[in-house]
Amino acid sequence: MLDIRLIRENPEKINELLKRRAPHWTIDEVLKVDEQRRECQIKADELKSNRKNISQQIGMMKKNGEDTTAIQEQVRLQGEEIKALDEKQAELDELQRNLLLNIPNTPDETTPLGFDDSQNIEIKRWGEPAHPDFEQKAHWDIVTEKDIVDFERGVKLSQSRFSLYRGKGAQLERAIVNFFLDVHTNQHGYEEIMPPVLVNSNSMRGTGQLPKFAEDMYKCENEDLYLIPTAEVPVTNIYSGEILSENELPKYMTAYTPCFRREAGSAGKDTRGLIRQHQFNKVELVKLCTPETSVEEHEKLTRNAETVLEMLGLPYRRVALCAGDIGFSAKKCYDLEVWMPSYNAYKEISSCSNFGDYQARRANIRYRSNETGKVNYVHTLNGSGLAVGRTFAAILENFQQADGSVIIPEVLHKYLGWGVL
Repeated sequence: MLDIRLIRENPEKINELLKRRAPHWTIDEVLKVDEQRRECQIKADELKSNRKNISQQIGMMKKNGEDTTAIQEQVRLQGEEIKALDEKQAELDELQRNLLLNIPNTPDETTPLGFDDSQNIEIKRWGEPAHPDFEQKAHWDIVTEKDIVDFERGVKLSQSRFSLYRGKGAQLERAIVNFFLDVHTNQHGYEEIMPPVLVNSNSMRGTGQLPKFAEDMYKCENEDLYLIPTAEVPVTNIYSGEILSENELPKYMTAYTPCFRREAGSAGKDTRGLIRQHQFNKVELVKLCTPETSVEEHEKLTRNAETVLEMLGLPYRRVALCAGDIGFSAKKCYDLEVWMPSYNAYKEISSCSNFGDYQARRANIRYRSNETGKVNYVHTLNGSGLAVGRTFAAILENFQQADGSVIIPEVLHKYLGWGVL
């Protein structure tokens, strides 16, 4: 969440940055509550100081044999007033925290201006989309014809937007996961993590999923447990409430997990195929670093995700998201979009975000500076490396042949034992 001291010192600047996201965002209510809270604190501190002086006076009066009944009544009344002020301050503290939890991160100064995806800026392209002389099929038709993803039985087992992989489809999905993990651990230096896929509300709150996106979460009834929407949640929170040494940073972590999203409000969007599912597989990249290195680490993380796309030979582009399109907790974000012939367009396959200290403040992840010995908040970053189902779909669509076969990228052959589907 945002730093309340920064809000106090630079309210106009914070409001200006928030309004780059959308005109309705403001910290005015936070400032109002903060002023009330500080007034309570000042008054309570004055009363406590006064009560201390009076208590000393009572001691002297008793020593001199004087009657202290009236002055003791004064102390009692002050005590009641102090208690009421302390309770009021606690209420205002909680209100202020709740307000801050519902305010998004401020966009970085380098984040493009704009309010929706039409104002995102393309940074680069890699690879040339193929335009063969035969009619390319959509991946949902390819998997049905080859009987490697069963959409109907997935719905029967669960509900819409759940899929059943089978045979070579299940093998290919698993091969993609193993390829991603091997590249990120062996070549990019990430530590592999296998986290729980059920986490508590503190973990969800720490990375910004709660309270803002509660309706998108799958929650266990009568338990403080949620199915994770991404491995970002458990992996980032591994060090919640801890103070790391600067020597431990940066931390690079990667994890494969199934991910679960209700996709509330997405009715009618990408309803066919594997692009928008309630359960999907993803390999996530997470970094914890010092503030001084987070810009560089963001670029490196994005490049790590790009590398696996290039190794697979999939055409893609990098897009800088505008302020109105970045995620709630992010200050800067690049989307990697893979070419999908069925859409005749690029579709997101990874979002690589720099959160600054926004998540670290929520999750209380800190480090001790080697130079000053002071405790500061880390910066957190993450990105998909990559979304597995979307990679699966992109391979089928981009490498299909005129005879109906699909040539699998060579880097996956060792995981499969075969190369043509």
